[in-house]
Order: sequence, then C-alpha cells, then structure tokens
Amino acid sequence: MIRLVTAIVFSGMICFSGISQAAAPNVGDAAPKFSSKDDQGKEWKSTDHVGKKILVVYFYPADMTGGCTKQACGFRDDMAKLNDADVEVVGVSGDTVESHQLFKKVHDLNFTLLADTDGSVAKAFGVPTKSGGSIEREVDGINHVLTRGITASRWTFVIDQDGKIAYKDTSVNAAEDSKTIIETVNKLQ
Repeated sequence: MIRLVTAIVFSGMICFSGISQAAAPNVGDAAPKFSSKDDQGKEWKSTDHVGKKILVVYFYPADMTGGCTKQACGFRDDMAKLNDADVEVVGVSGDTVESHQLFKKVHDLNFTLLADTDGSVAKAFGVPTKSGGSIEREVDGINHVLTRGITASRWTFVIDQDGKIAYKDTSVNAAEDSKTIIETVNKLQ
C-alpha cells in the first residue's frame, strides 16, 4: 500500500512538474505580453513596443561574461543596420538592474536590457532557466559583484509588427546572433 501511494504521488509530481514552465511560442504564434524592470529601473512593457517596430528579444545567461559580451557587442555594433530596418533590440537576463547598468557602461551598449530576476519573462517565452548566481568583475580598479536571480538559456526571438513570433532560435551562436537577426529581418520585409 505504501508503495502504491508513493508511486501515485511520484507520478503526479512528474505529470504536474511542467506546469510552471510555459510552452515556448512557435513561429506564427502571438508573442507573450510581458513586463520587467529595464536597466534604468523603470517598468518596461512589451505592449508599449510591439507593433511600433520589429522587436528582437534575446535571452542570455549573464552580464559581463564571454559569450554574453560578444552577443551584446554584436548588437551594439550592428545597431545602425538594425535601426535602418526598424528594429528594436531588448536583451533579457536574470541580472539585476545594477548589473545591467554596469554592463551597459563598460561596453557602451545602445539598447535596453531587462532585469528578469524572477524568471517570469523567460517563463513566458518557455526559455529554460536554472538557478542564478554571482560573479565578480573589476572595473576601473573597483571590484563589483554582479548578481542574477536566474540563469536563462541563450534564445532569441523576433516579434513582427503584428505581434507574432516571426523567428525563434534556441541554438544561438552568440558571436553571430546580430548578423543572423539582420538577415532574418531583411527576409521579413
């Protein structure tokens, strides 16, 4: 009897364990509506941006790390081409607002970063996450501890002006992401 109850409880846990993670939207699906604090500590709402421009929402693991810095600097360096294509870029990670501010300052990033410390934005897009953490970085002789509530997988989405997912990449090449997005957006127009 104890084995039967244990088996039923365990089976229930397996069946219901996926409820907390939303299914990832596919190309053609309506993009999730979401909001989060931006790198200035202000509330950023997707409903204020979707429909005005093509919106790139890219998820990355952590500020001031190798691949994430390459990815962000790629978007920074290609921003003129992205602006010409009427594209807005938003980077999302589990880092704090303060970490985002330092990341933007050090690398002169010219687009919005969202602080998804509780993982709610990643969850809305079905992006896998794991526990957060912290890293130390020295900037201008000062040691900074950068903390994140969650660590998101590296995924990129393009939301068209109709609010639909036009592109989804779950195997992102960080160093080439901005170039891939430019090619993708050019095909959409």
